[in-house]
Amino acid sequence: MSLTIASILAESATRYADNTAVVLGDLRITYAQLWGHAKQYAAVLREKGIGPGDKVALLLPNTPHFPLAYFGTLALGAVAVPVHALLKAEEIEYVLADSGAKALICAAPLLGEGAKGAELVGVPVLAVMDGGDATIERIDTLALAATPIEDFVPREPSDTAVILYTSGTTGKPKGAELTHLNVTMNVAVSAQHSFDIDSNDTVLGCLPLFHTFGQTCCMNTAFYVGATVVLLPRFDGSAALELLVNEKCTIFMGVPTMYVGLLEAAKTSDARPQLKSAMSGGAALPLAVLEKFTEVFGTRVLEGYGLTETSPVATFNQKSFEPVAGTVGKTIWGVEVEVAKAEIDERIELLPAGELGEIVVRGHNVFKGYLNNPEATAAAIVDGWFRTGDLGTKDADGYVRIVDRKKDMVIRGGYNVYPRDVEEVLLRHPAVGQVAVIGLPDAQYGEEVCAVVVKDGALSEEELIAWSKEQLAAYKYPRRVIFTDALPLGPSGKILKRELVVQYKE
Repeated sequence: MSLTIASILAESATRYADNTAVVLGDLRITYAQLWGHAKQYAAVLREKGIGPGDKVALLLPNTPHFPLAYFGTLALGAVAVPVHALLKAEEIEYVLADSGAKALICAAPLLGEGAKGAELVGVPVLAVMDGGDATIERIDTLALAATPIEDFVPREPSDTAVILYTSGTTGKPKGAELTHLNVTMNVAVSAQHSFDIDSNDTVLGCLPLFHTFGQTCCMNTAFYVGATVVLLPRFDGSAALELLVNEKCTIFMGVPTMYVGLLEAAKTSDARPQLKSAMSGGAALPLAVLEKFTEVFGTRVLEGYGLTETSPVATFNQKSFEPVAGTVGKTIWGVEVEVAKAEIDERIELLPAGELGEIVVRGHNVFKGYLNNPEATAAAIVDGWFRTGDLGTKDADGYVRIVDRKKDMVIRGGYNVYPRDVEEVLLRHPAVGQVAVIGLPDAQYGEEVCAVVVKDGALSEEELIAWSKEQLAAYKYPRRVIFTDALPLGPSGKILKRELVVQYKE
């Protein structure tokens, strides 16, 4: 039995050959062209020794190079390892080393950190785009002269296809292994049962493609049905509004901060797209934003829920059911989502409808496990259920509400920020004695990263923010610093972050 994500693009290149697959500025690429060129990328990678099961890391922005490198990798039966575009060299080094990447495909603007990270671990780099280091070979240039591979390499449904790095509140980031079955099923179910999308649609691709939401829900689902993806490399409310109108986009997918950005842009522009649907995920969308968006744009926002480990969609306000604002909808086709007792770790005890507990997921969307980390996998998948770490309820009609997170993760503008990562860096500052990183409510980003610090020397808020900006990815560093004499501790000496949130959220 064989199955590969590569068939998503390969099939559409046959069924929708002349449809426009990708738009970037004035550039328009058809499905036939995109697949043909992806097979040329595959030919270059094969010449470089990449074969089935090998890992290829992708450090790329939202340009056509992403789908070309992604599908070129998958066409060889290799594993795609998308890397967060905002990471610093040492963070990139960790992902490359942990995944065992055999190559890094890196965009010229990201070579500063990317090439440095690859050098630290001895991984060869292939560049794309102009303006990079002339000594680094360019896969986009080499591909133009390459003979495309004949067809994709078949894979088993259970083979790892994509490794996406996520992290818990403790320790290093973990590589979530998604299989060809996980992703293909999530895409097929989204296209057929959840989203109202077909080959006549145009989707604004402003979600980062290295992230599971942008990759699976936006790119792969659109490609599966032969729709057009209009790429926006860097989100900006005004630019997004302009593109939505000029490209006649019918579908918008975004995280809550993007909805806030569009509403902001609408205050100074009369331009309004004719949207068929708008979808939100990545973090809870404030009801006020949802209502305002419906009022201003005349389009209902449909919220969904999922995680990297659930490929990602687990629930959605899907087309078959009446959407309910403030919920993340119902379980998607073929998947079970229930609520379990959050305080019991070693087994799953399901709760009756309406009770608050930990959201657990079971089905074709649950990942294979964390790469090289059997302990973390065993803690996450219990009795066949994936423990999400999120607290919520499921009512008698099957609608799921996310109430809070069991973990202390901060979601800033749809990006996951793990306090422990930030704390470890801040503790390296000579004047930081103790630190607890928390998320505080923020009108623009949903949550803002805040460091509560016990000083060990002279230090100002501005100094620490400037210092941490140098050490951490742009979405991680604290925008707020609060100094205190002591942090609240529990009986075991653990810092009580919830108390800090309550204390400072006003």
